[in-house]
Amino acid sequence: MDSHNPAASDDDDAHGPEHDAEHNAEHVDATAGDELRAEGLILERAIGGWRGMVDSGLPTVVFITVYIVAARDLAPALIAAVVTGTVLAVYRLIRRQRLQQVLTGFLGLAVAAGFSAWTGQAENFFLPGLITNVVYGSAFIVSILVGWPLLGVVMGYLTGDGTSWRSDKQLVRTYTATSWVWVGVFFGRLIVQVPLYLAAAVEVLGVARIVMGWPLFLGAAYVTYRVLAPVYRERREGNESASDE
Repeated sequence: MDSHNPAASDDDDAHGPEHDAEHNAEHVDATAGDELRAEGLILERAIGGWRGMVDSGLPTVVFITVYIVAARDLAPALIAAVVTGTVLAVYRLIRRQRLQQVLTGFLGLAVAAGFSAWTGQAENFFLPGLITNVVYGSAFIVSILVGWPLLGVVMGYLTGDGTSWRSDKQLVRTYTATSWVWVGVFFGRLIVQVPLYLAAAVEVLGVARIVMGWPLFLGAAYVTYRVLAPVYRERREGNESASDE
């Protein structure tokens, strides 16, 4: 004899289609959140995270601060910057962090300090950074013109997608648009900082370098993240739907 339990029936109704739909919606929201956080971590990996910002920014802050306090005496400013960079590099090595990032940051500082000391011109401390912006900005423009936006190449490597993004026209257009954002970053710095360099306005150049350094970089990274995240999510959902079929 079959028994029918009204309470059980009510419980089944509570866990019926409406409940399943609500549960699925929550799952989708959670998944989307995980994906957004994943893309955020990818961008953090690309720029080195907070450690990268400190390693590259702090020596510059120390250099310009000591240069101003020491009444434009170049030697103590260079020594203070190099010592700061050395302490940061040693600390990173002790903590067994990525050797490539540590050495890249320190070598960049060493080149800048060495060239400035060799020429005796404080403004030359910032020259390697200006050259780097020319190289990066030009590379992005060339990559866009040849149809291989550099941001797509970098993100393909970081996400493990390789060059598969080339087959997605929407993703190619998105990478192209966001690559122009980075062109604006690199050449925007040059537009402001090159005249200051030529005028030997070291103090103002130092402030411009700091303000247009990581703050501008993070702003561009955030714009890139906000533009790419929904495209990645839509692409992933499309792939999942195709696999389910």
